[in-house]
Amino acid sequence: MSQEDLKRSIAEALRTVTHPGTGTDVVASGHVGELEVDDDGRVRFSFNLKGEVPDGLVRAARTAVEAVEGVSRVRVNLQLPQPAADPRRAAGRRRRPEPGSIPPPTPDPGVLADVSHVIAVSSGKGGVGKSMVATNLAVALASEGLGVGLLDADIYGPNIPRMFGESRRPRVTGSKGSEMIEPLEAHGVRLMSLGFLLEEEQPAIMRGPLISGILRQFITQVNWGPLDVMVVDMPPGTGDAQLSLVQTIDVEGAVMVTTPQAVSVGDVRRGVKMFERVNTRVLGIAENMSGLVCPHCGEMVDVFGRGGGERLAREMGLPFLGSIPLDPAVRSGGDGGTPIVVSAPESPAGSALSNLAGEILRSVRIPLAEEA
Repeated sequence: MSQEDLKRSIAEALRTVTHPGTGTDVVASGHVGELEVDDDGRVRFSFNLKGEVPDGLVRAARTAVEAVEGVSRVRVNLQLPQPAADPRRAAGRRRRPEPGSIPPPTPDPGVLADVSHVIAVSSGKGGVGKSMVATNLAVALASEGLGVGLLDADIYGPNIPRMFGESRRPRVTGSKGSEMIEPLEAHGVRLMSLGFLLEEEQPAIMRGPLISGILRQFITQVNWGPLDVMVVDMPPGTGDAQLSLVQTIDVEGAVMVTTPQAVSVGDVRRGVKMFERVNTRVLGIAENMSGLVCPHCGEMVDVFGRGGGERLAREMGLPFLGSIPLDPAVRSGGDGGTPIVVSAPESPAGSALSNLAGEILRSVRIPLAEEA
């Protein structure tokens, strides 16, 4: 199919997406513009957030384009509506941002040019097993023959070194003014974390701008080399690190990790909304700590409730990526530096995490080595 034919098919698909408030399709209403298609089926278009844009409208437009035959990847650039000129500000005074506004991401296409896919693993709150999921996802993808890196963006709680059993300090190479940090490698994954640079009990005490600077350094001054996938272990919440990441690099999608209970699910809902606001696709929701099988009687105990992650995925129209049960082997593997997809791959938790990796492979269409 030619580029022009593909463009026409995409435009037709977008015309099927209507604003529920006005009944007008997103093309006729002027929400969609600047449609570009390349020879490999990669699509980019802009979406203007003018007027009242209901939750899910941008996602519906993206989904419609992804369903078009010949489309390999979709990128949506959100555009904030331009405010009307205010004569009172004509004297050159800087306009302050509105409360709650988020600047649209403008990632530099030259950053991480040799990395094919960037996947963020995030959560709304701490303590839900996000780093465990990121670790096992990265190792499972590497076991499929892919080149994988893991960037630990959880500056305040860098747990990746322990989970990979790695405590060396990375080398610095190159001449003065052009130094590069060489990432460490364990279980087939290239690693970078602030935990490699701090003493074991040294806290990371820093404000937001410094966090943003460290993340940019880990992205631009680490010799990652060619990678099929970079997994980013995000800090919990919706703060500086998340915004810095999506405004520096092109993040293909985010995996949201929750536990079944309502307090965790509610925070993840906010995290999903945040990623949607900054034009980052949410690949789906994974539910961790979904239940514990009693080792004595075999009964399933719902320690943190049941089904909260699956209900949230259904309510928000997102894929449910699976449930990961509580398993003592997950804890021992994380503490000992051997992820459970390596130490006990046939266990219920190991199988669930391997299945999660498979869902991500299919979602972002990453070809395996024998398929490439």
